[in-house]
Amino acid sequence: MNNEVENLNFEEALSQLETIVRELESGRTKLDDAVSAYEKAVALKKFCEDRLKSAQMKIEKIEISPDGEIKTTTLESIDE
Repeated sequence: MNNEVENLNFEEALSQLETIVRELESGRTKLDDAVSAYEKAVALKKFCEDRLKSAQMKIEKIEISPDGEIKTTTLESIDE
């Protein structure tokens, strides 16, 4: 199942996650199918979170001030 998730782009993974959540919330899914769907949803959620974190790190610059405080600065506000 991980290969199946890893081959998706963010939007596809998010769409599948939303579909699974709606199906589970409906309560019409058989128990075995619900367990499998939940496991896939967990993998999709982790995948989406990882992609978002990766994107965030690409658009932020980590800075350490002279007093040792760590902060992030968005690329939009970085003067180069």
